[in-house]
Amino acid sequence: MEHAADLSGIAFVIITALICGMFMARLGQPPLVGYLLSGVILGPTGFGLIKNEGIVAYFAELGILLLLFIVGMELSVRTLKFTWRIALPAVLLQSAGSLLVVFLLAWIIDLPLSTAVLLGFVIALSSTAVAVKMLDEVKASRNRIGRITIAVLIAQDLAFLPMMLIVENMGGEGLGFGGALKFVGAVVLLALLIRFLLQQGRAHLPFYRLFSKYPDLSPLAGLVYCFGGGALLGLMGLSPAYGAFLAGLLVGNSAERRPMLLVVRPIQTVLLMVFFLSIGLLIDLGFIWRNIGVVLSLFLIVMVFKTGLNVAILRLLGETWQRAFLAGVLMSQMGEFSFLLAATGLTVGAISSDESRLIIAVTALSLGLSPFWLSTTRRLQLIATRGIDGWRDILLSTFVRERAILRWTLRRIARLRRFIFYCLTEIRKTCHKKLLNNRDNNA
Repeated sequence: MEHAADLSGIAFVIITALICGMFMARLGQPPLVGYLLSGVILGPTGFGLIKNEGIVAYFAELGILLLLFIVGMELSVRTLKFTWRIALPAVLLQSAGSLLVVFLLAWIIDLPLSTAVLLGFVIALSSTAVAVKMLDEVKASRNRIGRITIAVLIAQDLAFLPMMLIVENMGGEGLGFGGALKFVGAVVLLALLIRFLLQQGRAHLPFYRLFSKYPDLSPLAGLVYCFGGGALLGLMGLSPAYGAFLAGLLVGNSAERRPMLLVVRPIQTVLLMVFFLSIGLLIDLGFIWRNIGVVLSLFLIVMVFKTGLNVAILRLLGETWQRAFLAGVLMSQMGEFSFLLAATGLTVGAISSDESRLIIAVTALSLGLSPFWLSTTRRLQLIATRGIDGWRDILLSTFVRERAILRWTLRRIARLRRFIFYCLTEIRKTCHKKLLNNRDNNA
């Protein structure tokens, strides 16, 4: 009976994640935001329906490996070769700007160096999934804005791996010689692999012909490439996630890229749902409520800072104001890799549990409100061209649609309240009459 209850619980978790994912997709959000929401609903601060978080965390780690494997598969080193002149300087300036501001803040409020480095990395990264979704919504994925944004996001995905290696080797004693040696080795390994792929062209994968005749073995072969790469680098003392990424980069630039993507992506979708659901389990609603002012303030500061930094960098690299503004806003949110950096930082002791919860809360908020931030900033841009003065006029003009929706919602709530009050009044009158009748009959 206990086994049946566990299976029922798993089915309920999947159904909840599907419903939340569909709801967010209906609102124009990426489904991953719905998976976060389902984790909040089912987690300890929600209804508390998930008790065994260890199993979820275990599958979430598998989801991380597959996520990085898919990211590597979707990277084209040939495309990056033609866009690196914008993407590479942009990512370097984003990382340097974020670290500089965080270091200044750390000097003012006396933060540890390891915490400052991790926070700088977290702020520098953006969400590829959310940005690509918004590019599709504004129909800009195929023009120059889309190419610039995607190129910078790809470069950020590449930059995440060195960032994670640095965070993994910080801990309480700093990076150290051994950690620095691992970092240099990882960067050299990545550079050698990219050079090999550029020179070799789209070669065939090793052992692919052995199992290509058997369609049922193809998904298993994809998992072997992913986890085999992770295990190999794990034995070398490097991160298994880094190994999965390099394996994905090798597969994605081979002749078998398309068939491997088709068979691996469904598995990755399921495990990715588990990953974001596990992040939702970590979101502490009580902590957010107790620190609502800090969370909202940090959210606004990060979004405004990242938008301004991205616009300034792209403008410095020669883009027009219009393209720089839209691309900067599209990359203003914090990325899903921020969750991984926060979890790694907590594991090695670079940040405390409260700081980890704060990073998770601000990141989740930025992911969920990115489309709203995009629409708000674009409206402000249009309003600025019209020359409207005064904060009241700006706010009223910016949120005219939201104000109409709020008024409609408040009117419906007022009607529902009056209806409930009327029903309760009638019930009370009926009960009072019955009570008087009973008294008269007893008398």
